[in-house]
Amino acid sequence: MPEKKPHSSWRAKVHEIIYEADTPEGKLFDIILLIAILASILLVMLESIESLDEKYHTFFNISEWIITVLFSIEYILRIVSVKQPIKYVTSFYGVIDLLSTIPKYLSLIFVGTHALVAFRAIRLLRVFRILKLVRFLSASNHLVAALKASRAKISVFMLAVIIITIILGTVMYLIEGKEHGFDNIPKSVYWCIVTLTTVGFGDITPQTPLGQIIASLIMIMGYGIIAVPTGIVSAEYSKQDDKPLKNPNTASPLPTHPSKVDVNSQICANCLADKHKDKAEYCYNCGHNLHI
Repeated sequence: MPEKKPHSSWRAKVHEIIYEADTPEGKLFDIILLIAILASILLVMLESIESLDEKYHTFFNISEWIITVLFSIEYILRIVSVKQPIKYVTSFYGVIDLLSTIPKYLSLIFVGTHALVAFRAIRLLRVFRILKLVRFLSASNHLVAALKASRAKISVFMLAVIIITIILGTVMYLIEGKEHGFDNIPKSVYWCIVTLTTVGFGDITPQTPLGQIIASLIMIMGYGIIAVPTGIVSAEYSKQDDKPLKNPNTASPLPTHPSKVDVNSQICANCLADKHKDKAEYCYNCGHNLHI
């Protein structure tokens, strides 16, 4: 019996092109997909302008159908090129792919579902999949780790901010009263949040001298409050730069410099695991041959 050659299966070739970004074909596919996604988002935005939609409706409709068909073919190829399609279909990106493609078809079957076309904007989330290139793996891992390490501090900080806004909102309700637009405590808390975040819609404004003094203090406080979460995450991110990444294939740490991280963008066709070591032959998660 003749020995099976790697990459002899068309499904393996399709998987390599669609799911991996290390090969020239994979990079070209990602570039084409990125252009299609951005073009689709641009069409969604232009269609929302009534004057343009009335003038170029046919062009917009045909263009969207072309893009929808392309995404549909890609969705089907992603399903048939993996060993366990149900894992892809139920995965985060699988659900996003379906939700961003199906509205156009639903508009043919059901009347009045044109509003669902706005779901096409979800396609923009697919950009994150395309950005899973080797050069971004280390940076994304550091950022995720920094956010996880910061969540307790940020949670405590946000709780403190909520308490402050409730207290100050209540104080402003007592000082300003209904005659100045502070009709109730929730509305006063809303004003406090808008002022604290330095948004300042201007729909409610304090009129009394004491209320204006408190409003000024809240505005000044807002600048410091905005900077605190950024400082927390930045500090944790700096710590992550000094920590070596763990190799998913072994217990040994990876080099901290992004250019030396020996992890590629290969995705297992069997279990959809990613972040495999460079030149790895088998999946670290399920043991499946990465090249078949």
